[in-house]
Amino acid sequence: MQYNFNEIEAKWQKYWAENQTFKAENNSEKEKFYVLDMFPYPSGAGLHVGHPLGYIASDIYARYKRHKGFNVLHPQGYDSFGLPAEQYAIQTGQHPAITTAANIKTYRRQLDQLGFSFDWSREVRTSSPEYYKWTQWIFIQIFNSWYNTDTDKAEDIDTLISVFEAEGNANVNAVCDDDIAIFSAEDWTNFSDVEKQEILLKYRLTYLADTEVNWCPALGTVLANDEIVNGVSERGGHPVVRKKMTQWSMRISAYAQRLLDGLDKIDWPQPLKDSQTNWIGRSQGASAIFNVKDHEEKIEVFTTRPDTIFGVSFMTLAPEHELVGKITTAEQKAEVEAYIEATAKRSERDRMADVKTISGAFTGAYAEHPFTKEPIPIWIGDYVLAGYGTGAVMSVPCGDQRDYDFAKHFNIDIPNVFEGVDISEEAFADKEKTVIANSDFLNGLPYKKAMKLAIYELEKIGHGEGKINYRLRDAVFSRQRYWGEPFPVYYVDGMPQMIAKEHLPIELPEVEKYLPTETGEPPLGNAEVWAWDTVANKVVNNSEINNTTVFPLELNTMPGWAGSSQYFNRYMDPHNSEEIFSKDAINYWQDVDLYIGGSEHATGHLLYSRFWQKFMFDKGLVPKDEFAKKL
Repeated sequence: MQYNFNEIEAKWQKYWAENQTFKAENNSEKEKFYVLDMFPYPSGAGLHVGHPLGYIASDIYARYKRHKGFNVLHPQGYDSFGLPAEQYAIQTGQHPAITTAANIKTYRRQLDQLGFSFDWSREVRTSSPEYYKWTQWIFIQIFNSWYNTDTDKAEDIDTLISVFEAEGNANVNAVCDDDIAIFSAEDWTNFSDVEKQEILLKYRLTYLADTEVNWCPALGTVLANDEIVNGVSERGGHPVVRKKMTQWSMRISAYAQRLLDGLDKIDWPQPLKDSQTNWIGRSQGASAIFNVKDHEEKIEVFTTRPDTIFGVSFMTLAPEHELVGKITTAEQKAEVEAYIEATAKRSERDRMADVKTISGAFTGAYAEHPFTKEPIPIWIGDYVLAGYGTGAVMSVPCGDQRDYDFAKHFNIDIPNVFEGVDISEEAFADKEKTVIANSDFLNGLPYKKAMKLAIYELEKIGHGEGKINYRLRDAVFSRQRYWGEPFPVYYVDGMPQMIAKEHLPIELPEVEKYLPTETGEPPLGNAEVWAWDTVANKVVNNSEINNTTVFPLELNTMPGWAGSSQYFNRYMDPHNSEEIFSKDAINYWQDVDLYIGGSEHATGHLLYSRFWQKFMFDKGLVPKDEFAKKL
């Protein structure tokens, strides 16, 4: 008997579609089981082999759990904002929405032909206004929050304002910017509205700041580190340079320890957990402060080995460090500026990976050793990154190979602080032995005692303190693109204002060109109808901007990870127009039981999603602070 697979598959796929065989119910007496795939970006080429590879595995498990009597949620949708569709639009002039819809149609046909048991009644598309309304809403919640280190969670910004009004900020323990001055309740009362907003931006969980970014001139946008390969853009192979721009950032660093701790309670592959652990990069040590000779400026460094402070031979600043321009002498200015220009052409990833190249420039300035008061030459080197730690390191050639190579290359004096001490490789590796000598108070002490005493002495003279540091940096959240979620933000006196929930979504406007404007603004700068009327509460023509009732809207769009950081929760109640999901739906489904996707997303999507989930947990929106039990 012949097996006519074309006829049989067509018959049953038609039956499944007409009868919604795989539709899950939000209220069921059956035990729930939520199986999820990382949803695809719908490219013009259609599915590639990697898509069904994972989907087949999840589909087998979804069918198995249904047969075991579970109410199975197995949804599918599309991560449909992104750079490829925009680049195609630039090349052809065709609107990204048109090409994206055509690509989705192809994907859906191919997925159906494979016979997957998806619940298509819950399909989401991140580029749909009905979907990104809630991405915009979450952004507003994050903007209106701060991180209270006393309670170790995000809280409403109004609670912080209440503290400011009652007692100022002297006793506030928050994850915030470093450059915040202490003020009293009376000071707060006397601040102007703009001054108050500027201060609050330093505390908010999403904020505007001048940030070193990966700028791709050819694409006209900022790129994330994982969008760069060998110093060029992954898309198109265009050169990328480092550039300082005013960007929206997410204060993910506030959650660094919780993101680490959460790895212990989820069943994810150990190599993936290790990737996140290393990316977060927790280290314990001290901050040390060095005065700059003949300047009022100070240089703060973080070191995991404060007991090696007497071995400091020179200091190295990141080429982008804000002090470089202030302290560089006239004699060294040309050399320093040339080095900075050359460094701007290298991505952070290249600089981190390159352990062989030795390059740098002397600023001509000197720091003062906090204990000996001896002058310490200040150099710049691209192996130091502005966004990691303080963007400055105290260089100890007798204890660090890279510092040693740098000192030898540039003939920097290396003081013999280890005279009479065993500094063999075996002794240095033995953490119970000291590697300190010729100091007033550390000579001959065991390692752990030397660490504690060095921190104590730094604190005593007001030049440092014990500190835990994380490699994890706040995530840049702006993109100079067209095809992405618009920010629900307009500007009054240069200060960002949020648009109320009842007026969302703020939909993408039409533009003639998808490239940045001639003056360098993002593509939304080409939009003619892109201003916010605070009386009519709607988007109006730019010609109506009067900065009294009508104001300019944000020109950047959100990154691709915005829509993918909460889609798993939206699947639970995807057609709810009044709230992101109902309490009944979220309390029933709780979290993802089995999540299948690639480990290449370890330090991108999977880390950002965990951050958003923990924030939503803090706000009482979700019952679990981890979104996926097993991956």
